[in-house]
Amino acid sequence: MTEAAFADAVRRAGACVFRVGGCVRDQFRGVPAKDVDYVLTGMTEETLCAIFPGAEKIGKSFPVYHVRVDGVRREVAFARRERKTGAGYRGFTVAFDPSVTIAEDLYRRDTTMNAMALELPAEKLFDPYGGRDDLAAGVIRAVSEHFMEDPVRALRAARQAAAFGFTVEEGTLSYMRACADELRAEPTERLMGELRRALMTPRPSAFFRVLRAADLLTVTFPEIAALEGQTQPTDFHPEGDALAHTFAMVDAVARETEDIKTRFAALVHDLGKGLTPQELLPHHYGHECTGLDALAAWNARMALPRDWRKAAAFVIREHMRAPRLTRPGKIADLLLGIGASGLSIAQFNVIIQADHGSLPDYLTRGADYLAAMRTVTGRSAPPELSGEEIGAWLRTERIRVLRKHRETQSVKNFLLER
Repeated sequence: MTEAAFADAVRRAGACVFRVGGCVRDQFRGVPAKDVDYVLTGMTEETLCAIFPGAEKIGKSFPVYHVRVDGVRREVAFARRERKTGAGYRGFTVAFDPSVTIAEDLYRRDTTMNAMALELPAEKLFDPYGGRDDLAAGVIRAVSEHFMEDPVRALRAARQAAAFGFTVEEGTLSYMRACADELRAEPTERLMGELRRALMTPRPSAFFRVLRAADLLTVTFPEIAALEGQTQPTDFHPEGDALAHTFAMVDAVARETEDIKTRFAALVHDLGKGLTPQELLPHHYGHECTGLDALAAWNARMALPRDWRKAAAFVIREHMRAPRLTRPGKIADLLLGIGASGLSIAQFNVIIQADHGSLPDYLTRGADYLAAMRTVTGRSAPPELSGEEIGAWLRTERIRVLRKHRETQSVKNFLLER
């Protein structure tokens, strides 16, 4: 069934159908919509099921259906009013009946740019709260005080600011501040969902900057908030404190890779600086160790994905020493460690380049060196060896292979320079 046929069937039943939410916003932004959602007014569930017998009910708290439109299962909901009755995102009573108008339905939404609707089939715009003007101005604005009824909307506004390069207007920041207490009690899975999406935006630091402006960074991501005011030696970090450096790092890495665990590792690489006592500033001796403690605290609170933790822990431990290594054994151990961390050499290099401004020679050719070392396996060990002896032999042979490849590369470089 095409969208035109779907809209025609709804209209012949005496009802109205609207495209709503993000798909309308994205249409006016000139970008493809990921999902298309519909809202019906003037219709009952019984009528919907009668004219679309294949509709599949998926909503529990209120009726939402999947209907196949243009070959895709699309979400179809009934216009509804909501009233806050308890804490969190489940503390609502919902009213849906044919008398609810599209303006009432849009009023319950979070921001004006998400509170627009296009009536089908003519695509007549309903924009009672000025969403199109805010979209054109690059402003994120709450529709009403109902914004505060779901505290995770505060994170969503911050994430959309990062995604679109928009600013959050002051009234909405005030609503965000009012979400602090309920955010502390929110299921961490919901916060993780917004963190995932924020890390995949073009400029992830904007997400954390908006949360800081709304006094929510300490509430949501205290390990990041702790970096503020932690001064650093200006010779190495003219950009400012550890928070400013972290923001610059995660944005620089985001420009180079779409890999989310690499972006997260960049975000947390200096997490230990938030635990440095004030009397030691601007130095952060041992922050590679305290950073692991901060990462563990974050994980205890929010259950980070295992691959994020593994990559991040490696980067926290090794990001300071990696540029300084010269001994073949240490270099071999580091390259093999990168391989075991879940990061590629290229991903690790993006972080080191962003942090230090350059790469040591062994890392620029690290992928080739690692591949060469991996050709040596325990199966090649002398048969008389066993247990730890095989491990020691394997390490020695891999260091030998690394030395050989580095020497060969040095000769090539010498000949090229002549």
